[in-house]
Amino acid sequence: MIEGILIEGLIYGLMVMGLFITFRVLNFCDMTVDGTFPMGGAVMASLLIKGVNPVLALLAAFFFGMLAGLVTAIIHNKFKLPDLLSGILTMTMLYSVNLRIMSNRANIQLLRVNTLFTGITARFSGVLSHEASILVFMVIFAIVLKFILDVFFHTDFGLSMGVLGSNVQLIISQGMNPAVIKTIGICLGNGLTAVAGALGAMYQGFADVGSGTGIIVSGLASLMLGEFIVRSNKIELQTFRVLLGSIVYRTLMYLARSYGYVIGMTANDLKLITGLLIIICLLLSKTDIAAKIRIGQSRLERRRDMGADSNSASGKQGVQQ
Repeated sequence: MIEGILIEGLIYGLMVMGLFITFRVLNFCDMTVDGTFPMGGAVMASLLIKGVNPVLALLAAFFFGMLAGLVTAIIHNKFKLPDLLSGILTMTMLYSVNLRIMSNRANIQLLRVNTLFTGITARFSGVLSHEASILVFMVIFAIVLKFILDVFFHTDFGLSMGVLGSNVQLIISQGMNPAVIKTIGICLGNGLTAVAGALGAMYQGFADVGSGTGIIVSGLASLMLGEFIVRSNKIELQTFRVLLGSIVYRTLMYLARSYGYVIGMTANDLKLITGLLIIICLLLSKTDIAAKIRIGQSRLERRRDMGADSNSASGKQGVQQ
């Protein structure tokens, strides 16, 4: 049970990492992930049943995810469409593309196909259980990926990408093209989402064309949960809280599925729970921001009062002299 929650949390955490790059770093509302997540699974499954090496299939999923992000970036930059509409258009087109990749099949079974996870579990069969071996692999995979992203965001280009999300004019004043930086960030975010979709398909044992439905909502819920638990401006903690938020979200969904019957909830209410989680996180964040503003205003008023008192006191001393 716990192992399964951690595995799912880490797999979907890669998707949330992609959302972190687009939504938080670039400040780009990207809906493409609803299409790139099943695309990763579709590419992985189609290549595995043809006998392609699982590692190469995983790299191919990452590449196709980046291509999907490139389409969204071109629609946004070249045609000057809003970010939300650009992502929706690409997401809609990817449904047909994913069916083409899967040879017009909505579902591909992988239970009798050698995947990356079957090779790992076979190698450690005498030491670890099936779930434990997959968990160890996912922990190592997530840590390595997190370290790579942390190093990337400390480079000049990574810092420029972070600046782009908050101050476009500063990027332009430095002689850099914001469209190029934004395109690379969108491609990277969708590539990570496709990798998550490929790993998810291998873990579940099938690839489904509808597996990305509502994935962006669960990703945003995970992202906001992580931000609510760990609050920091350091990129190392920000990438860590992405994975933590995904694990916490999967834990809450498991508890809702297992014990929701106590309050009359069923599996059909999971989307409702996800939406409520997002609303609660938003309300709490706004309340926290408002409290910080009030504290800051009160401090400013005290400083002004202290300054006025000191000026009046110095004036009285000058008159007496």
